[in-house]
Amino acid sequence: MSMDAPVSLEVEAAMKLIITVVHDRDKNRVNNALLAAGHSFTVMASTGGFLREGNVTLLIGAEPDQAPAILQLIEENCKTREQFVNVLPPDAGSIGAFIPTPVRVTVGGAIAFVIDVEEFYKY
Repeated sequence: MSMDAPVSLEVEAAMKLIITVVHDRDKNRVNNALLAAGHSFTVMASTGGFLREGNVTLLIGAEPDQAPAILQLIEENCKTREQFVNVLPPDAGSIGAFIPTPVRVTVGGAIAFVIDVEEFYKY
């Protein structure tokens, strides 16, 4: 039985983790702006709760001094807009003769959470 050498972990300094949820219509603009500025990120598909529309969630690791510029890029490339949707009540099992009235809602934009990361590892 051979013993492998222990894995050396490279511990990096503190960083920020920006978790941002972006509407599908805005995702390409945000992704392109972040890439053009040289930022790396991970994209995860997600779905909104109220309208059940597609979103993406971006995980962006950044140096603390880069976070404001990244948030600015997100803000510049995610705009809210209004649209009409037919929203059924949560307890509407069978629609039957019920015709939902269109409701004006604000969609788009982004939500960003900035979290302090005490350490991270590159393997």
